[in-house]
Amino acid sequence: MTGTYRFADRTVSITSVYEDVHTMCRGYEADGTPDIRVVTDDSHIEAERVRSERNDIAEGRSIQPFRDEYLETLAVYRQIAEAMPAFDTVLFHGSVIAVDGNAYIFTAKSGTGKSTHTRLWRELLGDRAVMVNDDKPLLSVKDGVVYAYGTPWNGKHRLGENICCPVKALAVLHRGEENSISPITMQEAYPVCMQQMYRPSSGIALSKSMGLLDGMLGSIGLFRLYCNMDILAAKTAYEAMSK
Repeated sequence: MTGTYRFADRTVSITSVYEDVHTMCRGYEADGTPDIRVVTDDSHIEAERVRSERNDIAEGRSIQPFRDEYLETLAVYRQIAEAMPAFDTVLFHGSVIAVDGNAYIFTAKSGTGKSTHTRLWRELLGDRAVMVNDDKPLLSVKDGVVYAYGTPWNGKHRLGENICCPVKALAVLHRGEENSISPITMQEAYPVCMQQMYRPSSGIALSKSMGLLDGMLGSIGLFRLYCNMDILAAKTAYEAMSK
């Protein structure tokens, strides 16, 4: 089955084995000639299963049995992520929230509390705060401005919207007993952000992605945030990152 969608201002044709990915992409439908064509089959699904099992073993976790339908959604997004650097866009692992039209990115290793922190922002700021993507947004650089795009791949809680917002700041998040935030340099942010950026298998696309990351980090505010689970953590972060 085939559907056509629009992600990060690019039209994408998806031909899949199962319907699940098309159900997931409702709200992103589009017309027009595709910029990217994605085709998946059983081999792509099996490759995702192998990657998942290897990650579980490497992290010391029990191997998780995933449905083929879910694994295919990962395979689809992988193909999109491989193609996007050609359009000045990368997939990034982080939670993105927009306040008054400006986006703020929180990145860290899985389980650190990114989603919890952006939930505190929503509690603090109410309707002013909108989730762009809670897990794997697409980020692009246009004329020196970084933009964050919502996608259907927005985490287990499905928090996100089909919107685009300019990025004002990024914070590398750490758990802490006390709330504190301080500016950091590109050099300090780069190793973590390189880990959290999708790294394409193509050397050309990888080189392009690294250049885009340089441009992104040089265009937005960069911070290191230590926070607990109190709403004052959101107040501390917002007051610093929004200036």
